[in-house]
Amino acid sequence: MRFHRDAFLSGVRDVAPMMLGVAPFGLITGVSAASIGLTPTEAIGMSIIVFAGASQLAAIALLEQGAAVAVILLTTFMINLRMAMYSASLAPWLRTISRPMRSLMAYLMTDQAYGFSILRFRRDPDTPKREYYLGIATPLWFLWQAATALGAIVGTQVPEDWQLDFAIPLTFLALLAPAVRDRPGLLAALTGGVLSLTLAGLPYNLGLVLAALLGITAGTIAERFTTATTSEDAS
Repeated sequence: MRFHRDAFLSGVRDVAPMMLGVAPFGLITGVSAASIGLTPTEAIGMSIIVFAGASQLAAIALLEQGAAVAVILLTTFMINLRMAMYSASLAPWLRTISRPMRSLMAYLMTDQAYGFSILRFRRDPDTPKREYYLGIATPLWFLWQAATALGAIVGTQVPEDWQLDFAIPLTFLALLAPAVRDRPGLLAALTGGVLSLTLAGLPYNLGLVLAALLGITAGTIAERFTTATTSEDAS
C-alpha cells in the first residue's frame, strides 16, 4: 500500500503545538516513578507497555501507597475506558486498513490522536487516514518515551530528602482543572475528592475506586438533570 507522505507530515504539523505540553507531563511522570523507588529501567518499561499518562500517574500513586494489584488494575482500567469509545468512534473510518496496522494504531491511541483525527476525517473524508493518524501518534509516542526516560534518570539523581512525590498530586490537579468546564463536572470532581478523603481508611485503597465511581455517578446524574431542565425550558 502506498505511503502518503504529505498526509503524515500534515499530522505532524497539526500535533506539534500539543507536544509543548506533553513533554513536561512525561518528565514529571518519570520523576514521580523514580521518587517511589522505581528504577529507570522499570519506569521506561512501564511507559512503553502502558503508554497512558494519567493511568501511569495513577498507578505510581497507588504503588507508593501500597495498594493491592487488583485496585491498581481496576483504577487504570477505569481511567483508560475512554479509549474504547475513541476506538469505536474511529472504527468506521478505518475499516479498509489491515488488522495488524489497526492494532498498532490502537496501541498508539491518545486523546490527541483521536481528537485531531476525528476532526480531520469529518472535515476531509478523503484524507489518507492511516498516514494522518500516524503523523499525530508517532511523534507523541517518541516524545513521551524520551521525556519519561529523562525524568526517571534525573529523578534518581535527586536527594531523597527532596520528597519529589509531591509532583504526583500537583500533576493530577493540573490535569483536573481544564477538565472541569461545567457544573456537572465540578460536582463530579468535588464528590470524588471529598469521598476519597472520607473513605481513605478503607483497606487496599478501595476508597479511591469507590470515590471515583460515585463521583462519576454524581456528575452523570447532574448532567442528565441539567439536560432535562434545559429541554423543558426550551419547550
